[in-house]
Amino acid sequence: MSPLRLLSRTKLYWGLAIICLIGALASPHTSAGRNIFLSTNNLTDVLRQVSITGLVATGMTVVILLGGIDLSVGSVMGFSTIVCAMLLTQPGWTPAAIMGVPAAAIVTGLAIGFLARFVFHGLERGRDVDAGRRREVVLGPWRGARIPVALGLAAGGVVAAVTASQVPTKFGVLAVLLVTPCVALALGSINGALIVAGRLQPFIATLAMMVSALGIGRLTAGQDNAVIAVYTGTNATEAFEVLRSMVWGVLPMPSVFFLAAIVVFGAVLRFTTFGRYVYAIGGNPEAAKLSGVKVAQVQMAAYLISGLLAGVAGVLFVAQYRQGKPDAGSGLELDAIAAVVIGGTSLMGGRGGLAGTFVGVLIFGLLSDILQLQNIDSNVQLLMKGLIIVGTVLVQEQNLGQLMARWRIQAPTLAPMRAGSAAANRPPEAVMASTEREDIHEAS
Repeated sequence: MSPLRLLSRTKLYWGLAIICLIGALASPHTSAGRNIFLSTNNLTDVLRQVSITGLVATGMTVVILLGGIDLSVGSVMGFSTIVCAMLLTQPGWTPAAIMGVPAAAIVTGLAIGFLARFVFHGLERGRDVDAGRRREVVLGPWRGARIPVALGLAAGGVVAAVTASQVPTKFGVLAVLLVTPCVALALGSINGALIVAGRLQPFIATLAMMVSALGIGRLTAGQDNAVIAVYTGTNATEAFEVLRSMVWGVLPMPSVFFLAAIVVFGAVLRFTTFGRYVYAIGGNPEAAKLSGVKVAQVQMAAYLISGLLAGVAGVLFVAQYRQGKPDAGSGLELDAIAAVVIGGTSLMGGRGGLAGTFVGVLIFGLLSDILQLQNIDSNVQLLMKGLIIVGTVLVQEQNLGQLMARWRIQAPTLAPMRAGSAAANRPPEAVMASTEREDIHEAS
């Protein structure tokens, strides 16, 4: 591999290294002479702050790889903060409990049922000794329907009983981590149904959900509860403080969720059939459909993943900021899209990955930290971020080189064009006289 090709493939990581170098050189120092940017506290704070955006960007990456978009993740996350805060602080059958308990039971039951069927399907395919021929796997009535349905009903019943038992008091940490993402996943399923069954454009469907989820969040919180405060140890369980803690004194707990999501879904995209289908649909949906790919099911799964991770991000937001707000995710969808695009994922679909998204999230977070350390005005920060996003996309899409090459081609032609324009602006009499002189010169 040539050095230029290697540099082109690793340009995103070089960008991250350059951002770190700029931050280290431009960072202010403490009175003891320590570099603030490189301090452990500052870097862990950056990792903590980008984890919520990173979780949302992880689900957004899967959607964008399909050639879609999800504008509702910010509002879904805001709604999830209301559900989480209400479950933690208010006992009884509150609106959050009325929505959350059935959602958790249904989602868990469906997940266990589909997982059981998937396992039976894989075991049956593994018995096929003819490796050179792919045959259609047909499951019997027991393994194909009855056993998965029974397992799903049992799992859903257990979840419903456990979560309902916490309604008279208040929900604990594990129950909140189960119920809140399930409610957000339900909203993601509506997005998927509108796109797959309703044939709506992803932009329109998710835009409608963005507005609707914000309204649902405000109605759930109530007119007098624009913000639901969460104080661990007083109005909420003290165990919820674990989601703010440091793991081994090194990693903030939100970053553990973020890194786990990157690893799990990165492996899914890279090593599973579902991941290959995602790239195939993003590259050419019609060709993928003609090849036998179940496009509708893959699209539905992508929006379910996006909603699920937005719900997890909502729980972490409540843990970090100790409050639930309907508009907590305002503008988060734009930050997530920017991080995905900076990470090299094409908005046209079919190209990119979660490794790039991880680096893009870090670049976005470190850039904000550098600007804040330099006390740059917030409006100037927004302008600089916009310029950096545009420049990064030009480089990622390899349009900057083409644009500069086009300018170089046009530059030498300016002189002939000017000469031609000067001749065009001459009066007709002068042009005729010049033509006659040329004819006389040729005749002689």
